[in-house]
Amino acid sequence: MSLNNGYQPLHYFLRHHAQVAPDKAAIIFYGFTVTYKELDDWSDRFACFLHSRGIRKGDTVALFLPNCPQYIISHFAIQKIGAIVGPCSAMFKEWELEYEVKDLCAKAIVTLDEFFPIVESVKPKTMLETVVTTSYKDFLPDVPFPDFPEAVYPKKYIPMTEDLHNIIQQYDNVCPNVDINIDEDVALIVYTSGSTGLPKGAMLTYQNALYKTRSMATVRGMNSSDVSLSVMPICHIAGMLGMNVSIYTGGTIVLLSRFSPEAVMKVIELHKITAAQTVVPMNVAIMNHPMSKQIDFRSLRLNGCTSFGMQLTESISKQWEELTGTCLFESAYGLSETHTADAVTSPETVKFGTTGKALPGTEIKILSLEEPRRELPMGQEGEIIVKNPGVFKGYLNKPQETAKTLQDGWVYTGDIGKIDHEGFLYFLGRQKEMIKCSGYSVFPEDVELMINKHHAVIESAVIGVKDPVRGESVKAFVVLKGEYEEDVTAEELILWCKEKMAAYKYPRQIELRTQLPKTGTGKLLRRELAGKEKIK
Repeated sequence: MSLNNGYQPLHYFLRHHAQVAPDKAAIIFYGFTVTYKELDDWSDRFACFLHSRGIRKGDTVALFLPNCPQYIISHFAIQKIGAIVGPCSAMFKEWELEYEVKDLCAKAIVTLDEFFPIVESVKPKTMLETVVTTSYKDFLPDVPFPDFPEAVYPKKYIPMTEDLHNIIQQYDNVCPNVDINIDEDVALIVYTSGSTGLPKGAMLTYQNALYKTRSMATVRGMNSSDVSLSVMPICHIAGMLGMNVSIYTGGTIVLLSRFSPEAVMKVIELHKITAAQTVVPMNVAIMNHPMSKQIDFRSLRLNGCTSFGMQLTESISKQWEELTGTCLFESAYGLSETHTADAVTSPETVKFGTTGKALPGTEIKILSLEEPRRELPMGQEGEIIVKNPGVFKGYLNKPQETAKTLQDGWVYTGDIGKIDHEGFLYFLGRQKEMIKCSGYSVFPEDVELMINKHHAVIESAVIGVKDPVRGESVKAFVVLKGEYEEDVTAEELILWCKEKMAAYKYPRQIELRTQLPKTGTGKLLRRELAGKEKIK
């Protein structure tokens, strides 16, 4: 298969590598290897199945999966028939999954057998017609390495669903020929914040993914010899970009379902990992582990990281370099609306405290907060705006929000930053009210809507507060109905929220109040609550 000038959807690169290096490992998952030929063939077979179930170009398929080979197989299968990938966090509870699946108008969903009860409960409220389940067991060796606790769970055969393993063994592998407009057709919808705080689906094209993937591979010098550690969630845009880079270059992905310092160190040594993407607490946990001094890290040449939960300092980077022989650097600044990585750090030009320089083909400007159309000179702080070929088409079914964020090809980020005389971008904070907990985006209204479902709650307001471990955590201010004021405690509400929300999202603190600050029109004044919290 010819790639012509390389201006093709990413699954064309998968097909190319399957032809020129069919037996090369595309994915290694706890000792289970998927070759490029198998990945291409299995995704073709799953694409045929989806097509047979009426999934057509422009339809959306939701993926409710953790890191596992099935996620990657499904991702490329969906895009091969021109359908749209709708990733849902594996940490979602019922209400969260229902919201996204309904908003996506998803016709099908792929989920882990362990997650099926959640899907079953939301399915009647959605447009879902087809449910495909899968088991870790189908893609694990008899003895996983490193240890994988979920390997002890037996596979569940669930009536009225389709089994992914059976599909890829039995279906035709002649994928339907679908005409894809790389510049215009939507390939992916990922959820991000908007001015109201509720998650909004950012529509990204095949070309958006190609531009960011190709650019990142170039800046980082990635090629087919690289073995990349994938421990960040691939349902999120940063983890997904790492997956795409490996498939684009023909490298190998060593995939872990979750982080543990022992597992990461073992696979680095065993598989001779050359590139890794982490968050700073991961690196610190490895450095503090007694096993770290016995591990051979010499294969590692590249480790980009993100300051979630802990700020990367030059001191931490030097400690990492002393242990591994490679520099630890702040990876990038970016948004879901731009397929992430707008300013990127090259390992050759690390400047601590910054998020690197604009990616080739990317323009970044800083605008005055008082005069939003006025560009500020270098060194001055203002709103970051971004323009590049990775910019999204808009928010799904939300033209007003799209018009506010996307103007003349520029994404108005709502983030505060500055650019120095060398062109390095400093990210200084968020103008929006989004909360960043352990690297996950939390939208205040999202949490408030769930809290307000409690039978004893009248209303609530949510803000982010500093957390030494998570970077930020959620604090909620809650007003109870009069008859429950003496019966319901903050601790009880926290436990209730923990059962109803993803682990990164539920409030760690709840303060009971008799009223909440509001404007004359009744709008919550979260900023007033946040301001008082800062001066405590």
